[in-house]
Amino acid sequence: MKKNFIYVVLFTTLALNAQKNIYESDKFEVLSSEHEVLAIIPFLTNLELKDNISKIELKALEKKEGYAVQDALEIYFSRIKKKKKFSVEFQNIKNTNAILAKNDIDYENIDVFTIKELCKILEVDGIISGNLDLNILLSKGIPSDFSFIDYLLGDSNYGRIGMKISDGDSGKLLWKYEKEINKKSGKNTNDLIDGMMKSATRKFPYEREKAKKSKRINR
Repeated sequence: MKKNFIYVVLFTTLALNAQKNIYESDKFEVLSSEHEVLAIIPFLTNLELKDNISKIELKALEKKEGYAVQDALEIYFSRIKKKKKFSVEFQNIKNTNAILAKNDIDYENIDVFTIKELCKILEVDGIISGNLDLNILLSKGIPSDFSFIDYLLGDSNYGRIGMKISDGDSGKLLWKYEKEINKKSGKNTNDLIDGMMKSATRKFPYEREKAKKSKRINR
């Protein structure tokens, strides 16, 4: 009985923490009502590695990590879109990156373009973007070994990921979710995204059933 009570308390605590990490604009329904296609762009990455490497190598690794998250998100949405029945489609990232390249936009300069500019260039209704702060190479996998000393010293935390959805017409932030990256986040980038989206699944704003319910309420 005590164990069941402890589990309930832990579950409730985790659920509340997940909700605190999620933001949704009170204008989401209005601004996203005509959304049909979203583009996923590479995540901007900040690496703070213990290894002694050059700035050029560091930039290359940051770029690799940013594209790895973009790829993992596409894989996630492609795999579960039939189950979740999203009310929007997601632009193929190969097409996204090709269009950006044709317009002389790449990982190094994408952050100087506004959401409105990117949406116009990509011909989409909104943008999924985000930031990564890491002290390991997530694409190579999260270390599986664990010790209590690591926990006490804070070495069990590997950084943080923030994912956001922005409206193309207004450029405004519609939804954001942040998650700490640690030994429980999974073995690699794909595991991280799976776990992250599962934690946010009840709050992800483009599930078709949620969209239908909102439309009925607004009638």
